[in-house]
Amino acid sequence: MSEIIDVLQHEQLPVRTAFHEPLHVASGSDQWWRRSVIYQVYPRSFRDSNGDGVGDLPGIASELARLAELSVDAVWLSPFYTSPQRDGGYDVADYCDVDPLFGTLTDFDTLVAEADRLGIRVIVDLVPNHCSSEHALFRAALAAPAGSPEREMFIFRDGTGTAGEEPPNNWQSHFGGPAWTRILDPDGTPGQWYLHLFDSSQPDFNWDNPAVHAEFERVLRFWLDRGVGGFRVDVAHALIKAEGLPDWGGRPDGGSTEGYPGWEAPMFGQDGVHAIFRRWRSILAEYDGERILCAEASIDPLARLTDWVRPDEMHQAFNFAYLHNSWNAHGLRSVVSASLAAFDTVGAPTTWVLSNHDVVRHTSRFGLTDGSPRGGDGIGSADVQPDTVTGLTRARAASLAMFALPGGIYLYQGEELGLPDHTSMPDDARQDPTFARTGGERLGRDGCRVPLPWRAQAPAFGFIGTDDADSAGNTHDAGATGTPWLPQPESWGGYARDLQSVDQDSTLTLYRTALQLRRDLRLGAGSLSWSRDFEQTDVVAFRNGEIIVVLNMGGFAVPLPEGAVVAASMPDAVLAGQLAPDACVWLMSGADQG
Repeated sequence: MSEIIDVLQHEQLPVRTAFHEPLHVASGSDQWWRRSVIYQVYPRSFRDSNGDGVGDLPGIASELARLAELSVDAVWLSPFYTSPQRDGGYDVADYCDVDPLFGTLTDFDTLVAEADRLGIRVIVDLVPNHCSSEHALFRAALAAPAGSPEREMFIFRDGTGTAGEEPPNNWQSHFGGPAWTRILDPDGTPGQWYLHLFDSSQPDFNWDNPAVHAEFERVLRFWLDRGVGGFRVDVAHALIKAEGLPDWGGRPDGGSTEGYPGWEAPMFGQDGVHAIFRRWRSILAEYDGERILCAEASIDPLARLTDWVRPDEMHQAFNFAYLHNSWNAHGLRSVVSASLAAFDTVGAPTTWVLSNHDVVRHTSRFGLTDGSPRGGDGIGSADVQPDTVTGLTRARAASLAMFALPGGIYLYQGEELGLPDHTSMPDDARQDPTFARTGGERLGRDGCRVPLPWRAQAPAFGFIGTDDADSAGNTHDAGATGTPWLPQPESWGGYARDLQSVDQDSTLTLYRTALQLRRDLRLGAGSLSWSRDFEQTDVVAFRNGEIIVVLNMGGFAVPLPEGAVVAASMPDAVLAGQLAPDACVWLMSGADQG
């Protein structure tokens, strides 16, 4: 510990604080996934190596060393499979190949080898609830008659009404509109309807059919044999639907509303999903290297989510309750306490995440006066704009506090640069199917998916090209003139990685420093005790090992406990023993403080 304090700011502060008994005790296990830092790469927007305006696998491989500098344990790749790309690759046409847009299987193998050299695991996105309507299995189903084995791979039903002209039930798509589409039979007459909880180009698989189980076990083994470290499982709560497909009057995403608790949603959270994941866990156990499963399961309350991470099922599950918490101290304490208490009952680590490819980046969310974007996703030029200074200040503080929590954390590409959403994107540039299916009522997720800025002075901010190297070791073609698949804001030059790499006060430097400290101090495997003195205030304060974390979510400066400041969210976070509003610090506590 002395080496850490020697190189960081010393400031002895006058106030002492006491702590409750630990809410969560330190993990005695050294399994990497219990304390992991996993970085999400959205391949289309990370790095483009060939000038076509779309990121690719060689581009990712070329920059893995930059991610190693963030002390990450693994990278999670959003889908790169063969796909018509109607939903950013989550409409998969072939689960065992790479879309030419992103490269080849050889490129994938090269990426895994480079990651392995750097001590980074590669986790791939698995999309088992639905595939693309261009998948060979679905094309076969369309060509086959009702009741055939080919149709039984998906959820086909006869319609209702006098001539089957109405959908089989009233379910709605996540992306807007009905969750059913009627097909034309080979002779051109109207036929059955098929279920798609998402876009009409994404038919749901029928997981009541053993053949579907066999197909995905084949897919798992294909990628495990290529050395992947595990799978993030998309919509892991939706595979099994309630018998009879009863009507549902609640939200399409299954979230709880008045009179419609989420646990009653017939398309989500059915008990049958757990047998699937127990089988998958057993398959992963056949391979060395602690391969993992992480559930994207939007389930409430938190106590129900723990069913996905029982000892023989998933290793991790995303904590959406934490992600959706607003800038509110009481809410943050509550969700952290509830999360740790719930997951501890099954011996699983809690995960923490502030941004991903489906939500407004937390730099923008925390800069909104009303706390939430319209329609649940997306901020447009006609909307009230986030306060960029407040948003970045709060985002840095929230991130620093998150890094000290025990369990696993997920980072979304670009958050280490403090990137906001693109909140002035023209409508004609939007590609998210949500925008089209709702007639623009919901803007969709394009704002958080914009290609990253690597070099401030390069075309496309260095996103495109891989020829020359800059002083920070990043490789880019200074003459690249391609057009990124989504437009970048003009202001993004100020967020570029080359500038932040040499700025000691940058968001990138904060992430590098804090994440290295998290690893050195083993905070991910640590404990959590709440401060007694701040629990009725706008300050969130807790202790993990010898680190005291103080996050001021109020509007006034507050006195700090005594200790040496070892990390601060902003250069001016601490003045005269006071922690500024919207700031966070880590303090090295005294050995006798309890």
